[in-house]
Amino acid sequence: MDGVETAQFSAVVVLGLLVLFYGGTFLISARIGKKDENADGYMTGGNNIGFGISAASMTATWIWASSMYASATSGYTYGISGPVHYGLWGALMILFIYPFGKRIRSVAPKAHTLAEVMYARHGRSSQLMLAGSNLVGSLISLMSNFIAGGVLISMLSPFTFTQGVFTVAAGVLLYTLWSGFRASVLTDFVQVVAMLGAVVVIVPVIFFAADFPAAFENGAGNLTPQQGDFFSSDAFMNQGAPYIAAVLAYAIGNQTIAQRLFAVRRDLIKPTFVTATVGYGAMVIGVGMLGVLALYLGFEPTGGDVNNIIPEMAADYLPPVLLAVFFIMIVGALSSTADSDLSALSSIMMADVYGQNMAGREKADPKTMLLVGRITMVVATAAAVAFASLRLNILDLLVFVGALWGALVFPVLASFYWEKVTNRAFTSSVLAALAVFLPVRFGWIPTDGAFGIVVDVLSVIGIGVVLGLMAFGFFGTKTAKVVGLVATVVSAPFAIGSLHEYATLCGSLVAYSVSTVVCWAMSVGQSERFDFAVIAQRTGDFDDGAARTPVGAAGGAGVPRPAGGTDGEPEPATGTK
Repeated sequence: MDGVETAQFSAVVVLGLLVLFYGGTFLISARIGKKDENADGYMTGGNNIGFGISAASMTATWIWASSMYASATSGYTYGISGPVHYGLWGALMILFIYPFGKRIRSVAPKAHTLAEVMYARHGRSSQLMLAGSNLVGSLISLMSNFIAGGVLISMLSPFTFTQGVFTVAAGVLLYTLWSGFRASVLTDFVQVVAMLGAVVVIVPVIFFAADFPAAFENGAGNLTPQQGDFFSSDAFMNQGAPYIAAVLAYAIGNQTIAQRLFAVRRDLIKPTFVTATVGYGAMVIGVGMLGVLALYLGFEPTGGDVNNIIPEMAADYLPPVLLAVFFIMIVGALSSTADSDLSALSSIMMADVYGQNMAGREKADPKTMLLVGRITMVVATAAAVAFASLRLNILDLLVFVGALWGALVFPVLASFYWEKVTNRAFTSSVLAALAVFLPVRFGWIPTDGAFGIVVDVLSVIGIGVVLGLMAFGFFGTKTAKVVGLVATVVSAPFAIGSLHEYATLCGSLVAYSVSTVVCWAMSVGQSERFDFAVIAQRTGDFDDGAARTPVGAAGGAGVPRPAGGTDGEPEPATGTK
């Protein structure tokens, strides 16, 4: 180490830590590798993963280095309420997944991707629309994790940002390439245990090393009135509200989440996602408070780059041993999500592009599918490394992708509950929502006139849609309609005339509202009814020799699955909620 101001590890130490981490995860992956790997196990681990592995994997996937960095950025930008807005709403969105997830698994018990289910429900255009959005989203996520790794390594070692990006990318690819999703979930368990332990130790140490609580008393003058207010309207409108909408879209549209939903045993969906909710909230809010501490200290990140806050705070206040633990924590966080992104990308290319559209389900060759999946991982890694050189703001990327997925939320969910939704309604609603979202989000059309009022009205409808969908998952249609209507009416007097000033929030809300209105209008008059029972018939294993060994089973002993490939009592597969 060179001292507190420019704390760095030597090249040998950093290489040793990386070899220890990635070498260990590779050995874990190698132990579960199969000489004759099968396609379905590579994508979903046999649809029978237990509680501990599933909960840890869900937590580790949602907790990525980007979420830690973004939470700290939120604290540094908006004050003490920033990490709470980031971590609390993100945690609650994990909770909101499980009621929808139970319905999704009941109608498609052995699917691999949501897009695959959309193919069975609607057809090719809806499938490719959802698959395409996930390819873009997962690639952006992969890129942002490589950025986080490059920043960390360049700051704490003699290596450059580019060298750091290449090292992290190679390490993640090394242990994920052979066993795919099975490697991802098993290594997630180890990684999340390490992260939890590190956070419990590291965050308090940094706080007390920075002279807490005196730092908060003496540094209050560094905050604006909004930053010092726990109920800051600035924090809510610019961080909390956009993130509420964005993470709901992440929960429904993200293949990394859907992949774990299809992998876990059906009777363990609720405890898995409830546990992940608590784990995510505690860790992300805790790490985000480092950004708040930096704000009180008057800390200026190098080059004004807020992505540097966490690694620089750690370098300034942690002793060498704990700095090494911190290093492993961040590497584990970014790796656990990066391997999930690679698994998600490979499953989309395997099931949706090759399995459904190129070869056809009946003619798809499992060995070719595995080859497609592994090639996808290599190509995606190379592309993410190339894009990482742009060093874009991680928080902006997260909110943008979440808002973009907002256009898909209502059409996707309605397709699982409402038998009237058609392929044309799905496709038209998503395209219409994107056509409105993009000019609003990027200010292509001035919003200081009539268009601004239109945006406000659509945004108010979007508020009702978001809150209505949340209520629908837990309480059903009647409650959802009441909540949505009340939310729209109550917010209208306050929002119309001013809400268009918040482009990030409005972009997300109009995506929800336009897709909902168009999808409903094009579906409500349909006389044809869809039989949800056919989805289970149209989705399932590609490989007749699919592995039946649950990930993490002792000694590799297989546990037979009940007839039909599901666990627990079968749930109704038809009708609406």
